[in-house]
Amino acid sequence: MGGLTALAVVVVAYTLVASRLDRWWITGPMVFVAAGVILGPGGLDVLPLSLTNETVLTITELTLALLLFSDASTVRLRDVEGDTGLPRRLLFVGLPLTVVVGALLAYLIFPEVGLAAAALIATILAPTDAALGLAVVTNKAVPVRIRRALNVESGLNDGIATPLVTLFIAIVAAEEGLGETAWGLEALKQIGLAIVAAVVVGYLGGKLFAFANERGWTSGVSEQIAILALALLAYQGSVTVGGNGFIAAFAGGILFGAATRQRLAEPVEFTETLGLSGSFLVWSLFGALFVGELLTGDLAAQPIIYALLSLTVIRMVPVAIALIGTHLRPATVAFMGWFGPRGLASVVFTLLALEEIERGGAMLLETVTWTILLSVVLHGISASPLAARYGASIAKAGKIPETAPAAEPKIRLHDLAGRHDHQEQQAPVTT
Repeated sequence: MGGLTALAVVVVAYTLVASRLDRWWITGPMVFVAAGVILGPGGLDVLPLSLTNETVLTITELTLALLLFSDASTVRLRDVEGDTGLPRRLLFVGLPLTVVVGALLAYLIFPEVGLAAAALIATILAPTDAALGLAVVTNKAVPVRIRRALNVESGLNDGIATPLVTLFIAIVAAEEGLGETAWGLEALKQIGLAIVAAVVVGYLGGKLFAFANERGWTSGVSEQIAILALALLAYQGSVTVGGNGFIAAFAGGILFGAATRQRLAEPVEFTETLGLSGSFLVWSLFGALFVGELLTGDLAAQPIIYALLSLTVIRMVPVAIALIGTHLRPATVAFMGWFGPRGLASVVFTLLALEEIERGGAMLLETVTWTILLSVVLHGISASPLAARYGASIAKAGKIPETAPAAEPKIRLHDLAGRHDHQEQQAPVTT
């Protein structure tokens, strides 16, 4: 049986039992990472892929672009500003602090790589991925205000981190003599052209889309296809003119949502579904090409130490600082700090970095792999029990800031196990 055929069998098998596996705390990323390890070079060696394979790079980049566009297009900007600014604090205080703390610790642990490379590692690992701990944002025992803040953070922080990743890759490549010496101008050019592409495709495309929709010129299927085409056009159009495709996809999604006033959330789900399907392959590639090589090589202590720090101190301390003054309980601050899983965006950012840099590439790959692998396992198995335990403790606390009224978050289609379906029967959170 060929590797891709075997992988297709795994997809079918998983989709048939996803809900049952979820009750055993086994998530989709766990399944597909394990499948990649077994089928990849460190196992049966039937997946004919490598880190330099153009097909691998194309699939991973398009998957992230689709998810960036779909996530951003369905997040209302006023959600970031409401609820005394919980999402805003996480995104605009917690995220930059995470990069700073991560860069300083990376420089201390890997002094040989330089400060720019240390900052690149920290930025790659800064975005969170709610798909690795979905029970946290789907379990209605957890106050809706907390679930929404974590969901909005996960939907937006990968797009916000993308310009920083672009900048630090350019700096490291220039230091190695592999890129433009005027790295600042190069990074600004990529970001600027991406914004132009986002405005043209996202905002103007969204306005045309809304115009046609209001006049009944579109159908349900044509709307789904059109949104998918706009997401791909934002990414590829930006790349074609020399811009950053991910920034264009993210900004284009925000502008598309603004232009259509988020009235087209339902047809966006088709693009989300394709992104989810692509994520299965990305996780398998991560298992085959990242984890497989890691487990068959020599183990080094430094990457493991940094990975553990990344999931704890580097994430939890900035979150605690960002939430000062919100009057949230210490248990809530710790809960929100712990559930910052690292996932698909970090995988794609790593591949982009490895394309452009040489020095420290092996160390970067090993560090990122350990961090994501530990996150897949630890956040995956802890999400359901900790969400239930935390929710139970909050229910006994009475009227506290956590239970203030808030809009129910839109749960992305990564919830393949249907947690929101079987959790609807739980008692609603007290407000």
